[in-house]
Amino acid sequence: MTNVICKAVLFDCDGVLVESERVCARLFWQDMRARGLDISKEEAAEIYGTGPMELVAEGAIKRGADLPADWVQRFYQIMFAALKTQTEEVSGAKALVEALATAGIKIAVGSNGPVAKMEITLGKVGLKDLLHPHIYSARDLANPKPAPDIYRHAAAQLGVAPQDCVVVEDSASGARAAKAAGMRCVGFALVADPAKLTPICDVVVRNMADVGAYLGL
Repeated sequence: MTNVICKAVLFDCDGVLVESERVCARLFWQDMRARGLDISKEEAAEIYGTGPMELVAEGAIKRGADLPADWVQRFYQIMFAALKTQTEEVSGAKALVEALATAGIKIAVGSNGPVAKMEITLGKVGLKDLLHPHIYSARDLANPKPAPDIYRHAAAQLGVAPQDCVVVEDSASGARAAKAAGMRCVGFALVADPAKLTPICDVVVRNMADVGAYLGL
């Protein structure tokens, strides 16, 4: 694996630094079942993985769910309460962030999810203070991933040119955002399907040790 010199590493959050998606997908499935929408756990995970919660709500409604107008806000409350106790670190994530900081490489997080969610999940696994204040949400910008807005914004806040950034992403949507921003992208396939990442990313890896090796750490 070729070592890559970069000035900044930009991480997606869920599925890359923290393991929270399975918790949220399970909560979504339970909520849909309680509302009379008879879907499998696999279908619920597919709907939940479509992007921002507003898109998740649209997907549920298309399948017949009767959701109140304030469902997104209600579900975030349920989600946040669970994530405070159930979020887990992706193995090796904290060690890699610390190694990058020691090496003088700048670090940021860019997610489609809200900052409030990231503060909970990153705080639970001891990463919030290491990454503060460079924790950014596409909800505060014009467009979510796959638009490049979030990664361009993060790079600008770090004062690093896009071509000097490497993004670590576990979704095709996020990888497209990175490439559209003019950045190199490491596909992180610990859980994600590598076949969906390979056509987009510069390299696809299975664990944090391989991310570190790619970055020359």
